Order: sequence, then C-alpha cells, then structure tokens
Amino acid sequence: MTDDTPPPALFRDPMLLRMLAFGFFSGLPLPLSIFTLQQWLTVSGVSVRGASRTAWLGLPYTLEFVWAPLFDRAPPRWAARLGRRRFWLLAIQPMLALACVALALSDPSRNVALTAAAAGAVALCSASQDIVINAWRIETFPQARQGVALAAYIWGYRTAMFVSGAGAIALSVYAGWHVALLAVAGLLALAPLLTLATPEPVLAAEAPHPPGLLAGINHALITPLMEFLRRRRAAEILALVVLYRLGKVFADNTAASYYHQALGFSSLVVAQANFVPSLAGTYGGAAFGGWLVVRIGTMRALLLTGTVQALSLGLYLVLLAVPHPWMLDVKVGGEYFAGGAADAVFLAFISLLCAREYTATQYALLSSLAAVALHSISGVAGDAVAALGWAKFYAATMLGGIPALVLALHLRRYFKIDDPAPSPGATIG
Repeated sequence: MTDDTPPPALFRDPMLLRMLAFGFFSGLPLPLSIFTLQQWLTVSGVSVRGASRTAWLGLPYTLEFVWAPLFDRAPPRWAARLGRRRFWLLAIQPMLALACVALALSDPSRNVALTAAAAGAVALCSASQDIVINAWRIETFPQARQGVALAAYIWGYRTAMFVSGAGAIALSVYAGWHVALLAVAGLLALAPLLTLATPEPVLAAEAPHPPGLLAGINHALITPLMEFLRRRRAAEILALVVLYRLGKVFADNTAASYYHQALGFSSLVVAQANFVPSLAGTYGGAAFGGWLVVRIGTMRALLLTGTVQALSLGLYLVLLAVPHPWMLDVKVGGEYFAGGAADAVFLAFISLLCAREYTATQYALLSSLAAVALHSISGVAGDAVAALGWAKFYAATMLGGIPALVLALHLRRYFKIDDPAPSPGATIG
C-alpha cells in the first residue's frame, strides 16, 4: 500500500463499497478503549495516571493473533449456509454492540472499574471482528485488487475513528457522554445487516485446515513465526518494529489529560481540533508517506518519516508555550501529518517483511507486535508525567524515537529493499 487515495471505481463497485463499510464498522470501536475513553475519564475527574493506564485495555489488539485460529474453524452444521466468515461476524457483532451499550450506561465518576471492564469487552470484541474482516478481505479480493480493497477499508476505518472520536466527544458536550456512546452503539448495531448483505468468499469453505486444535495452532502460528525467527538479524528487525512508535504512543497516551488538566481546553475545543486538522493531517501525511516509498525506497522513507515523527512531538512543547486553540489546531494537524506519513511507510515496511507463503499470518504477528508499546508499557506514561512534569516528559518522548532510528540506520546496510519497488518477503544480506 502506497496511497490512501480511494480508488476511482469505489462508488461503482458493490464489493469495494462493502469493504468501505466493513472498514467503518472496524474503526468505530477503537477510540472507545483509547482516546475517547480517556477524554471521558479525564472530565469525570480520573487522574492522569488512571487515564493513561487505560492503554492496557487495548491489549486484545496486540494479542489478537493468539485466538485468530478459532475463526478459521468451520461453523456448526446448522449455520453452514451462512459460511465461515459470515457466521463468525454474526456471532461477534451483536456482542460488540452490547458491550458498547454497557460502556455507555456505566459511570466512571462512580465506578471506574465497571467502565474499564466494559471498555475491555469492547476492545476484545472489536479485535475479534478485525480478524474476521481481514480474513474476508484476503479471501474475497484477488491479489491484484488487494491494494484498492485496502484503500477502501482505510478510508472507512479512519472516517469511523473521527465519528467515535471527535464526533462522540463533541456530542458529549451537548447531550452528555451516555447519549454520545449510545449513538455509537446504535451505529454498531447496524453491522450485522451489512454482514447479511455480504457474500461469503467462494474459497473460504475450501481453505485447507489441519485437523485438531493443536495442529491448527501450529499451522497458523508456530510455523510462520519460526520461519521469521530463522532469518538473519530477526531480533534486530523485531526490536525496530516494537520501538518505531515508542515516543509517539507515550505522548498520545497522555494527550487527553494534557489538553484538559495542563492547558484547560474544553472538550468542544479538543473535538474541533481532532476533526478537520487531524483529518487533513492524516490523509495528507499518509499520501506523502506512500509517495516517499515510491520515490526513495522503503528504508530511506522509514528513516525520514521516523525523524519527522519524533520532531513533531516537539509541538507539545510549543503548545505549552502558546496555549491557544489555534495553536492546538496547528499542533494536531502537524502531528497527524507526521504520524500519517510514518504509519504509511511503517505499514509498507512490515508488509515487505512477510514471506509470500505466510503473508497474512506474519503481517498479523508483526502488526500486533508493533502495538505492544501502545497497549502495555505506555500505561505508565502518567507516572512519567508525575515524575518529570509535562515539559520534560514531552522532551523525553522526542528522544524516545532515537533507538528505532539508530536500528533503522544500522539495518539499512543489510536490507535489500531500498529499491522503490521491492518484492515481498524482503531479506537481510
């Protein structure tokens, strides 16, 4: 993937429209266990330490490869007509909507543990839905059309994140948090209608699957993992995957508390900044990152966008010096542009690491590994703020990008993927 521009035939192709819609329903729950939830907790009086620890609620997105083999199992005989992918989606999607209702009806000012439990259930169901939707995409579209299918998915996914992120926060100002989250739950309740209107992949029921649970786990996880680990410099590659977003995820995990507690911005101001500026920044940055991959090659683009991403965190310090809403817009737009470019290049990088025979599984493993920092160690970001203060903390997040850049510079000498159009399954020389 090198461009997030929607394909010209998007609105004339029913299958691409379904992919767009699946992307929307896939992206809708994500902010409910991260940014939107942190906003709600912050305005409800939860400390920056407590709000930052909600990063741990997103662990299902990191560990989804563990139970992914379950969704390759055939449906029960009574549901055979639905097909494997549609059966599992219809099993997951109602539970996802109900978990969102439970979250909406909770009250973090009275029982934050109950709110956290409901948000964790949303994350678990959402990660499960992502597994099945990605499987449906891979099995439905031929290799030549995977790029346009993924572009449609990303447009739907990111649009949904703005709806349940900035949109839900803005609605909470006028109607309250319960109404805002119930509105998101109402949208999620429509997902089964899409699933019922979507054809089952023709080859899904015929995909080979080893008999027995242990054989299935070995086929789905162990073999692809061992193939990767046997490569030269595999440990250094995995370290780069984990560390590439380290500084950014620490900064992102404290942003809600920073805006409200340190700078005194209202929820409406934050929502406005996280709508147009973030939308323009994300799409512009992603397109720029894709262009860089084509023009200068993957590793050079990885180094450049990683550097820009680290420098963009300095905008937190600029905002601290100039705490005005217009500067918040500049900060959000600039940071999202840098993050969008870095994400586009990073996804191209991990895609190129996947061997052809294990593309889907190795991509899931690598993308899950990349989320480790977001959903685990960034949970102590609030403790770091308490120890360092806001200014020193954000200066430290800028420095947090250095280890990944050093690794990328080191590995560039060994990678054979600086060609602007390399083949999948890049190797180390």
